[in-house]
Amino acid sequence: MIQTKITEMFNIKYPIICGAMMWICKPKLCAAISNAGGMGNLTAANFETEDDFRSAIRETRKLTDKPFMVNVTILPSIRITGEHHKMYLRVCAEEKVAGIEVSGAPIDRACGMEYIDMLKKAGVKLFHKVGAVRHALHAEKVGYDGVYAAGIEEGGHPLDDDVTTMVLTPRMVESLSIPVVTVGGIANGRTLAAALVLGAQGVMMASRFMATRECEVHEKIKQELVRRQEQDTALICKSIHLQGRALKNETVECVLETEARGGGLEEIIPLISGEKCQNAWQTGDVNAAPMMVGQSIGLIHSVPTCAELLETMMAEAEQCLQAVNEMVKNG
Repeated sequence: MIQTKITEMFNIKYPIICGAMMWICKPKLCAAISNAGGMGNLTAANFETEDDFRSAIRETRKLTDKPFMVNVTILPSIRITGEHHKMYLRVCAEEKVAGIEVSGAPIDRACGMEYIDMLKKAGVKLFHKVGAVRHALHAEKVGYDGVYAAGIEEGGHPLDDDVTTMVLTPRMVESLSIPVVTVGGIANGRTLAAALVLGAQGVMMASRFMATRECEVHEKIKQELVRRQEQDTALICKSIHLQGRALKNETVECVLETEARGGGLEEIIPLISGEKCQNAWQTGDVNAAPMMVGQSIGLIHSVPTCAELLETMMAEAEQCLQAVNEMVKNG
């Protein structure tokens, strides 16, 4: 059994955390991952009212007695306001969730240092998803309990520094005293083992959890992820300073064409709207919206249950680490 600072911090079986996914990380999937020995994710922006958000936390707790993360993404949004961000953080403190994954702006700058103090007093562990050492150092300075080292391979919104997981993880490990979790390119036991060798205390993945039985997206989406390869993603929205990695499809080609001819925010926003994405997950229309997935899709070959996925990953990781150990001993 592989034990790390992350498994010890949260008292979980495996050092595998689910990342945030809009319209997808809801109680059922969150609980399934936690029950399987990892750490599920409840993405706050899926819920627009305090009552709905609090109800989702409590519903998840009915489905699992294990810890789970809550994501709070602090980025400009038409639908989610600064008051939403503060409400999410306050409710997380009141409900004493196990941990928060913060994406985008840090809590202290966006909401105020008092929110970090409030969460820490409630025993909530704070992790910031960052793509640069300078941002990680800030998180450590203001009291975060760990960071996610998010490489350019990840789906969603990687930092435009464009640093790969292979470089970013050891840079953060050598620069920080708090635990580092590797993000980007993680989908199987071999990549988990690689992250641990680089010095990470765990991994976070999202795209891989889309292609699981418990994930509530259309079966056509899951099979498309199995079919596609690592080269089948593109970086979009660079021109509006909201870089994102998405599956290549008709909508993504439209976004790229719009950017190439100098089209601005007014033209791009309708193409990447949350409503379009939500409908695509439900209908299975793989061309209807930008599906934010990482290059790790090249490592997705099946649609297992969450339990089967995590057990297989851990077994493969242990075999890889043992093989390296044998090479060292025999060398």
